[in-house]
Amino acid sequence: MRNGRSPAPLAWPFVVAMALVAAFTAPSSAATADRTDTGRSDVDLVNPFIGTSGGSNTEYGGMIPSTAPPFAMTRWSPMTRQNYVSKTPYHYDDTKISGFIGTHQPAIWMGDSGYVTGMPGVGGVKTSADDRALPFSHADEHAAPDRYSVRMQAGSGRTLTTEMTGTSRVGLLRTTYPTGADANFVVQATRSGIVGNVHVDPAAREITGYNPDRQDSDLGPFKAPNFKGYFVAHFDTAFDSHGTATGATLHEGQGDRTDGDLSAYVRFPSGTRTVQVRIATSFISLKQARANLAAEAPDDRSFEQIASKTRAQWSAKLSRVDLRGASADQKAIFYTSMYHALQYPSENSEHGRYYSAYDDKVHPGVSYTGYSLWDTFRAENAFLTLFAPERINGMVTSMLNDYRQGGRLPMWKNITETNIMVGTNADSLIAEDIAKGFSGFDRKLAYEAVYKDAMTPPDLDTELPYYDRQEGTPVEARAGLTYYKENGWVAADRTAESASRTLDYAYEDWAVAQVAKAVGKNDDAEMFLERSANYKKLYDPATGFMRPRNLDGSWGDETYAWTEGDKWVYTLDVLHDVPGLIDLMGGRKKFASWLDSYFAGGHNNHTNEPSHHTAYLYDDAGQPWKTQEKVREIAAANYANRTDGLSGNEDCGQMSAWYVLSSLGIYPVNPASAKYAVGSPFFDRAEVRLPAAAHPLTITAKGAAKKPYVQSLSLNGRSVDQPVLSHADLLKGGRLRFTMSDKRENWGS
Repeated sequence: MRNGRSPAPLAWPFVVAMALVAAFTAPSSAATADRTDTGRSDVDLVNPFIGTSGGSNTEYGGMIPSTAPPFAMTRWSPMTRQNYVSKTPYHYDDTKISGFIGTHQPAIWMGDSGYVTGMPGVGGVKTSADDRALPFSHADEHAAPDRYSVRMQAGSGRTLTTEMTGTSRVGLLRTTYPTGADANFVVQATRSGIVGNVHVDPAAREITGYNPDRQDSDLGPFKAPNFKGYFVAHFDTAFDSHGTATGATLHEGQGDRTDGDLSAYVRFPSGTRTVQVRIATSFISLKQARANLAAEAPDDRSFEQIASKTRAQWSAKLSRVDLRGASADQKAIFYTSMYHALQYPSENSEHGRYYSAYDDKVHPGVSYTGYSLWDTFRAENAFLTLFAPERINGMVTSMLNDYRQGGRLPMWKNITETNIMVGTNADSLIAEDIAKGFSGFDRKLAYEAVYKDAMTPPDLDTELPYYDRQEGTPVEARAGLTYYKENGWVAADRTAESASRTLDYAYEDWAVAQVAKAVGKNDDAEMFLERSANYKKLYDPATGFMRPRNLDGSWGDETYAWTEGDKWVYTLDVLHDVPGLIDLMGGRKKFASWLDSYFAGGHNNHTNEPSHHTAYLYDDAGQPWKTQEKVREIAAANYANRTDGLSGNEDCGQMSAWYVLSSLGIYPVNPASAKYAVGSPFFDRAEVRLPAAAHPLTITAKGAAKKPYVQSLSLNGRSVDQPVLSHADLLKGGRLRFTMSDKRENWGS
């Protein structure tokens, strides 16, 4: 995703990579603590601290140790810093906690929306984030998908312990205060410059309010003037006194305030030891927040019962895969990757209705947000079709609802359209989901939407360059489409990131063609298939690279031509027609040699998504043993059971989806084809119980840890001679048997 990250290229000889595999399967440092599998469930194998630190403040996983069910609307996390675009609320290197936040921030390079923060304290009430922050040690911190706990230092040798769990829309905090301490609790609604409301109701033991902050509000055309994140904080303990605060200034005894940098606080009676607060959230109203509270965390349901239900929801997903022949660290990486990938996109609807920031209204139906589609169309959606198929129809319907209310399918939806990244990658998701047999959405409307993507340029298309994060723009959609339709390429001297757009639009045209076929629009399908060959118009045989073209057809300047990549990466960005690309570049032998130079020259950058498929291209080049080598190298270099165990931003599950699928021996190079390239499974055995499969799929690869090469492959006794499997193959279940070798083999060539 867009972040201005510096490349971290890979050029690892295989012998070095095997050493790295041994390293990342060896016992970990203290940061990985007790993440082993001995006598522990699948949920316990997750290490939520993976991806919470790195060598840069921004170029790392960007993850938080959140607790909430899969796809939760609100995730609950300790807050060690105030989050914003390029900063998440928790970083492992921080030493103080200033609150426990209900966050809607989907990724490190996106902003939060309508968040709320709670923080216990002792002694005098402190409401500013810096003043109320308490030191803690990671030795006193525990994180799991279903709960989080930490013991903080409250001064004078006293400690204060907070435990946290959550439902999709409600967070539960249970705090144990020191004996004899003056116990208090602060609920922060807004930060400096943001005007919100708090209201204290002692009789109901509640603090309610709203926060209208939407940190990405400068991006995209939809300003959502009535957007608010509402909350109801319901306590199990009576208040002794209360007030409101602006910044660090207390307004003692005040019960209602509308202001900026706003909090409310309560004190509890002398002798109070344990206090539980349930904080319900809503994008619709306070009334809906109360309804969410009643539905998900009523008073008669205990903290332990709610945590147990959240744990069961995670176990229902994570237990779909049983691994054999995997080290403790490999299991931690695998199950944490599933935990990460199953958080996105997040629910935006609330028990049958939702607030749409596109038209600023409440609608019946289903809605999701956190659609980082430039990232997630590559493998995250394929992962979801396998492991969360019950969600797919609703996710597509959500995108179609966005189309109804905003006029376009989402590009990067964070509550509403942000115009981040390039291309209309919802086209790919819809084509993929149709190809895989999903039908619980309006296919005619889906085609109408993808047809508009492919045929209708955005407003001001010939007047605006549509730079990255350019403010004041209409919905970007396929910027430069006017020139693309006229000439077959986006003009580099007219539209930013033109070369990347051209290549992406060609793939998206192929995806739209598949949707056209599915709804009987065969003439349209032929037209879009013809357009999908436009990638060839950027290839320069004199240099052997894709290059940008100006409006007049001359070769253009590359300075602003690419999206988070360069000519090396994007020359390989032809997902839908790899054989055509190979022919264009001189045949399989020359193409394989070009790939060799690409990897040897350090051009593969797995920290960013355009490189995620490249190792699998050796399959089409007739050298699948190199795919098998490179996949192992990439996994070893970019994933580890450590806090810095993700080399790049998670990007709404894409980094983790790559690992899960690759570790099972498959990857969707062309997602819309419903086919998977075959790589090299990492484990001796993986029993995969796919929700939509007729039978469990047992993937065996005996000796995989030391034998990276595939000697042969069979599915239910049928020999598989080429390195490709279909989605339908996987859903049949049965046995996918890899015979592995410690030397290069000719299988699949």
